[in-house]
Amino acid sequence: MAINVLDPVSSIMTTDLITVHPKDTLQDVKEIFDQHRIHHLPVVEYKKIVGIISKSDLLHYERATTKGPYKEVTENVRLHAYPVGDVMITGLAVLAPDERIDVALEVFKENLFHCIPIVENGELVGLLTTYDVIKALSE
Repeated sequence: MAINVLDPVSSIMTTDLITVHPKDTLQDVKEIFDQHRIHHLPVVEYKKIVGIISKSDLLHYERATTKGPYKEVTENVRLHAYPVGDVMITGLAVLAPDERIDVALEVFKENLFHCIPIVENGELVGLLTTYDVIKALSE
């Protein structure tokens, strides 16, 4: 199947999502990233996306908070103590499933995002990542 930039984002988005809640801990997020080959976790509350946390966000947080002689203890305590809501990115660009792929490409290009939540009737229905676009182009 050749990708057509006029096709809707729903034709290439990821719909089998793993999500977290704002009150879940960063340890929960770390375990999900360790167990799955994903790089973005939508943060959802009552089916509504309220933020997103990426693997890069988590790694940045870990590096910034684990300096000094008690690195392992500090990391373990902080990951268990801090909720996702304290670290997640908010103010997200979102698209509807029927938006065209070329619109998503413009968002990726202009905003340096690597993941766009796809929302329908206020509910998260998918994610479109730069990986999804690359995968569609390579098929």
